[in-house]
Amino acid sequence: MKEKKIDAVEVWKDLDALAPRLGLSVIDRTVYLHLLRLTHVEGRRRVRFSILGIAPHLGLSGGPVREAVRRLLEKGALRLIERSNIGHLVEVRLPGEVRVPGGSRTGTGGRDKLPGGAKLEEADFLRTGALRRAIHAREGGACFYCLRHTPSRAHVLDHVVPLMEGGSNSYRNLVSCCMGCNSEKGVQAAADFLRRLYREGRLSKEDLSARLLAVQALAAGKLRPPIFNRENTGSEGGTKNKRAREGAAPTGTEAQGLHIL
Repeated sequence: MKEKKIDAVEVWKDLDALAPRLGLSVIDRTVYLHLLRLTHVEGRRRVRFSILGIAPHLGLSGGPVREAVRRLLEKGALRLIERSNIGHLVEVRLPGEVRVPGGSRTGTGGRDKLPGGAKLEEADFLRTGALRRAIHAREGGACFYCLRHTPSRAHVLDHVVPLMEGGSNSYRNLVSCCMGCNSEKGVQAAADFLRRLYREGRLSKEDLSARLLAVQALAAGKLRPPIFNRENTGSEGGTKNKRAREGAAPTGTEAQGLHIL
């Protein structure tokens, strides 16, 4: 079913208001507008493209376009549906559909902010033990990839998109997993690694489908970690007496087990 025709003037006005609030660069806006043209202007919401395929049309090299796409995904202007060797399949959101952190469209009130007023979308979840434990708690003791339940001392944090590939320390890019999956995945794309686990019989067909959807939900910001209202994200103070209740691993083990790609 085709999307209804968009009002180009309204879209442009919405983008002018959105761009500074999201901190979009000129290149970010250029890439976003090009993807809008390939989707909503053509009456659809999704498009499959490759970085090197669209870069020449924009007069840019692959590097800046790749970084712009990553930022647009992180900001929520794009939703990653599938990433493969033949390109990215994304849903392109109109400017008016993009949720601005802390904005009125979220309808979540205080849930968009961490203790101390820090914004959830801007938080570095490797910065403190409290934030690292929140990621572990979100997965409920199971490995995000293979779904095995392992002792807390065997949990590590993994970047779904490695830092060297442009990943961040956002809750949208960090998961709790077993040491085995952390080591085996390396710099592979999460979807490719999950399919490998399926081929090796370590995930069922149903589990594979669920995990692929979880990767998408994570990137879209739908898998929010639990935030503890009395904790200060800038300090470790006041959290030690809550470790047992929060299911936290000892700080020393966390520091030794953390594997950053």
